[in-house]
Amino acid sequence: MSLDVSPQLLAQAEQGEIREEDFVATVRDSLPYAYRLIAGLVGDLQVSDREFADNLTPPPSEAERGQLLRALASDSIRGSQERHFGVALAFQNCHRVAAFRPEATDGQTYAKFTSTRSQILNQSPEFRDC
Repeated sequence: MSLDVSPQLLAQAEQGEIREEDFVATVRDSLPYAYRLIAGLVGDLQVSDREFADNLTPPPSEAERGQLLRALASDSIRGSQERHFGVALAFQNCHRVAAFRPEATDGQTYAKFTSTRSQILNQSPEFRDC
């Protein structure tokens, strides 16, 4: 299971829409490594004038890698993180996550980062089983 959903949040979802901040809190508590990594990238981005900030450090264990994959593979989780932090997220391999300024998604840097060429160039044998 990707998220540890409280009985209250489950009941709220069964009755209709849930509040975004409740979903973000559930993601933060369920996937702490992924949440902290994204928050850290956003912090780096906020103190720079770069178009994006990215992570090049592999997760310390398979558990953390799993959190990152779950957070970025789910449209709803990824979307909530993007809305919450005000960024566009891009993901290349098992750990290379980038937080882009939203206005940068129309630019060359984002296009290059998310291109098939960059995907191929950012592969290595140790990522085959991630």
